[in-house]
Amino acid sequence: MPYLVLIFAVIAETIGTSALQASQQFTRFWPSVTVVIAYGISFALLAWVLKFMPVGIAYALWSGLGIVMIAAIGYAFFGQKLDLAAVLGLALIVAGIAVINLFSASSTH
Repeated sequence: MPYLVLIFAVIAETIGTSALQASQQFTRFWPSVTVVIAYGISFALLAWVLKFMPVGIAYALWSGLGIVMIAAIGYAFFGQKLDLAAVLGLALIVAGIAVINLFSASSTH
């Protein structure tokens, strides 16, 4: 269950970060409201997950998945290009997440 909640926290964070881009530095009302609500939901869900996971592991998963998802959204919806170095870096983040989940005994309390 904590992993499912963490996925929802990442999705909320990704929505908030996408809305941050769309808010045009908080000059557009609804995207700005979406930023505040989505980040609030994300942090509340992340806080709940911390009952079951160490903060370092939970934050590594939350931020790593968020980075990869927002890079994909930036590429798909905002026309942001990813060069080879960026793609390799994102692949290393995914590899790090996989190592934590597959081999670490620290991933849950």
